[in-house]
Amino acid sequence: MQKQKGFSLIELLIVVAIILIIAAIAIPNLLRSRIAANESSAVGSIRTINTAENSYNSTYPTVGFTGTIANLGPGADCTAPTSAGACLIDGTLAGATAAATLKSGYYFTLAASTSVGYTVLGIPGGSAYGIKHFYSDGTGVIRYTTDGSAASGTSAAIQ
Repeated sequence: MQKQKGFSLIELLIVVAIILIIAAIAIPNLLRSRIAANESSAVGSIRTINTAENSYNSTYPTVGFTGTIANLGPGADCTAPTSAGACLIDGTLAGATAAATLKSGYYFTLAASTSVGYTVLGIPGGSAYGIKHFYSDGTGVIRYTTDGSAASGTSAAIQ
């Protein structure tokens, strides 16, 4: 009688079952890690916008703070920045203004404000990208909410 080489069907099914169990444990952790990374990137982007707004305000004092992210980004020519294209942030961040043009799962809105200079919101493109909503203004304090509502000046500050 000849000895057969290879694996039996039972052995293969056991290996497949073990792989599926490991995947069921690992995939949710990977998704949570991606959400945490997107949220960290959003905080960094808001810090960048805060710094760019202060630079914009000091560079163009007759204009003051800008009310659009596009004005902070690269204009037609960054060799000669203007108030309409100050070249203070990169094109990816300057273009992340809607759910269709996300930067690391978030998009950002910027508005001029008479009381605090400007306000910026970081909004996740969906629950698969992030849970926290972010807010900052001319004070430079970044605030957040986790309940799905828009963050505001009264939301909890990032520590």
